[in-house]
Amino acid sequence: MAVDGPELAEPEQLAAAVAERLPALGRGTVVVPATGFYRPASLRLEHGRTDPDARYTDWLDVGALNREVLAPVGPGGSGKYLPSLWDLARDRATRAAPQPVPAGAVLLVPGALLQGVGLALDVVVHLRVAPAARRRRTPPEDAWALPAFDRYDDEVDPVALADAVVLADHPDRPALVLGGRLTTAP
Repeated sequence: MAVDGPELAEPEQLAAAVAERLPALGRGTVVVPATGFYRPASLRLEHGRTDPDARYTDWLDVGALNREVLAPVGPGGSGKYLPSLWDLARDRATRAAPQPVPAGAVLLVPGALLQGVGLALDVVVHLRVAPAARRRRTPPEDAWALPAFDRYDDEVDPVALADAVVLADHPDRPALVLGGRLTTAP
């Protein structure tokens, strides 16, 4: 299951909250943040540190995430996934060891711009932040990336592709869209 949304919507926080609740329902969980599968800086930032097109297309190593996480956890897979591939802070391989997936576990992959890129996902929850809210909530030093998210909305239409949509314009008042109706979160 992907938890797709811009960083300011905190998809990793939602994935952690879901992972915390599933064991009480008899399901194990594994959380593998997409940021652990970003490409090295030499590839990710080849066109500069503030290129929105590169942010949109060049940061996530889709092949590695499919190969090292989704395929092994999916049907007929080995049952061992790689928790991370790349350490962004040190810009080098994490050298993480493959980990076994608990039987019947739910894999959660939180991150940004995850739909429409060829990831083998069963379920996607999209944290939708409207363009105006993104502009309002994005720190000035990160505003360069806003066109990447606008392009994602236009080209991929993540709301239409997602299995569930959470409106996240106001972090203190998320709303789940159910059958075209809004439901406020508890």
